[in-house]
Amino acid sequence: MSSIPRLVVAAPSSGSGKTTVATGLMAAFAARGLAVSPHKVGPDYIDPGYHALATGRPGRNLDAYLCGPELVAPLFLHGARGCDLAVVEGVMGMYDGAAGEGELASTAQVAKLLGAPVVLVVDASSQSRSVAALVHGFVSWDPGVRVGGVILNKVASERHEELLREALESAGVPVLGALRRAAQVATPSRHLGLVPVAERQSAAVEAVASMGAQVAAGCDLGALEALARGAGPVPGVSAPWTPGLPTHGHPSRLGEKAADQERRPVVAVAGGAAFSFSYAEHTELLTAAGADVVLLDPLRDERLPDGTAGLVIGGGFPEVYAAELSANEPLRKAVAALVEAGAPVAAECAGLLYLCRELDGQPMCGVLDATARMSERLTLGYRDAVAVSDSVLAAAGTRMRGHEFHRTVVEPGAGATPAWGVRTPERRVEGFVQQGVHASYLHTHWAAEPGVARRFVERCRTS
Repeated sequence: MSSIPRLVVAAPSSGSGKTTVATGLMAAFAARGLAVSPHKVGPDYIDPGYHALATGRPGRNLDAYLCGPELVAPLFLHGARGCDLAVVEGVMGMYDGAAGEGELASTAQVAKLLGAPVVLVVDASSQSRSVAALVHGFVSWDPGVRVGGVILNKVASERHEELLREALESAGVPVLGALRRAAQVATPSRHLGLVPVAERQSAAVEAVASMGAQVAAGCDLGALEALARGAGPVPGVSAPWTPGLPTHGHPSRLGEKAADQERRPVVAVAGGAAFSFSYAEHTELLTAAGADVVLLDPLRDERLPDGTAGLVIGGGFPEVYAAELSANEPLRKAVAALVEAGAPVAAECAGLLYLCRELDGQPMCGVLDATARMSERLTLGYRDAVAVSDSVLAAAGTRMRGHEFHRTVVEPGAGATPAWGVRTPERRVEGFVQQGVHASYLHTHWAAEPGVARRFVERCRTS
């Protein structure tokens, strides 16, 4: 299990083509009959959706800031169970990580934690011989990172490719592929990056198929697979992460027999085009904690699932669907009634907006005495947070790490009982804790603190 063949796809900078190459590799290897495990470095929710289309398996994140470096390899092995090969898409430039934290959460750190060879994707559109200096710098910067080959992207012509290959001979790093510009693999973007798969299913399927075809035609898949198979055992880890087992020394009830549990409460988890941001491990943790998880699409479903005892509303793009969400008045009223009954509700970012009185003038659930609107300002970054008060997710004083990524503003930014105290330059409180609601802009990864899911499900049983 710990010797699963694997590759990390990295680049000198954002925009070099990592997503195209990584997704294309996943699709091309899957087309060869391999069971491919898809992974993404960092907190991003959108790229894993394309990875899932390419492989038929959940796209999973590996974030050393949110989960801690010690969980990266166990989470990787958990996602790769039963697979023939794993492809890990990097984040930003290869050595870029959490601001001011050195290599923490960088692609380079994750590659070292996994003992995985790196394939460097280079945008060659505006260079020829200089590519050798660029690659040499990335190869030699950190001896602990093993760059096993280069894939040249946005190559203009056969002559351009010849010049690039000649230059790279001196760098001693093999060229494992060369890709021409191809408009059909372009994916549309908007204010927070690529448009999620959930919003463009048929077009996304076509784009992923085109990525797979382009990579298969332009890359040496045999050499790439051989590189992956030479990775050896994942260092320093003996077993995969398991949602039913404790981590960080916390006692766990997740392994108790069903007979010791009073009942399996129904937890509705929002999904669909408006709420497409979620980590696969959250559902697994809720299930392991004793919940029956049922998917809810607030754009389509007019009522909560039968027997709903708790509701989880993650991230997404409610601002894009504000009119449609508002038009679904029966569900908005059902959510408000669930809150009034004291049921646990956990809302992150998009979920926070949905619980407000209104979003861009459109009526929402009205659970929180706050309004939300789009903003020109992008709020982005990792956050260290501490729970300000007891809630359905955490006891006061619980420390967690999270991530913010939005172009909206909620006014006021915090309720009378805030959710988190957040360490930023201005040190602020944010979010809302009231009745059974915990609503905040902060995205968190529950694998780092499995007591969150356990506590939530226990409250569902007793509320």
